[in-house]
Amino acid sequence: MRILPFEDLDFAKIDHHRTLRKGFPEVVYGPGKTSKQLIEIVSSLYAQSSKILVTRTNMDEFLKVQEVIPQVEYNHIANAIIVDREGDQERLPGVTVISAGTGDLAVAEEAAITAELMGNEVQRIWDVGVAGIHRLLSYLPVLSESKVVVAVAGMDGALPSVLSGLLSVPIIAVPTSVGYGASFEGLAALLTMLNSCSPGVSVVNIDNGFGAGYMAGNINTKMQGYQIS
Repeated sequence: MRILPFEDLDFAKIDHHRTLRKGFPEVVYGPGKTSKQLIEIVSSLYAQSSKILVTRTNMDEFLKVQEVIPQVEYNHIANAIIVDREGDQERLPGVTVISAGTGDLAVAEEAAITAELMGNEVQRIWDVGVAGIHRLLSYLPVLSESKVVVAVAGMDGALPSVLSGLLSVPIIAVPTSVGYGASFEGLAALLTMLNSCSPGVSVVNIDNGFGAGYMAGNINTKMQGYQIS
């Protein structure tokens, strides 16, 4: 009990009670942390949790952490360090993550792995933006079975509104910083999504795949009466 409710590493206070309160361990935001700090944080979490997620990191940092904790894995698309000692457990279906373009994949994959670590089965649909709407429409049979959809898009950010007009399930919109000058590093997509005329669209911050995946995971498990462990 001496390390609860948090463990003081001086430079970081590791919240080991997060799982008890939220159903999911504390997630580590990678940027701004030294390799030594990252290793200590991951080591602390590994001693107490079966799941670890470090977002926005890189291969160099992963290899340094792996030297200390060989069990960590690296997701090259999302640039995330992962530990999932419950990976063989059955996941709850219902979450779909869609990207408008290949340039949005890093953010979309961050959302997908977050929802998966929360115990959800995730259907991935990549590169189906509105510039070729027939690509999206071909997935309607799959989409109609979803309980919640995460729609990731840069440029004009129109994908979430289109999806909301076609589906009855909650849509979590994620604007990305992908686009040319007038996209203002995702601000244009963010404003489009916030101004959606189709009901049922909720919006997270620019490039916040983690926040979208976390919300989608919560919605899916709560809708189906499943308790995250």
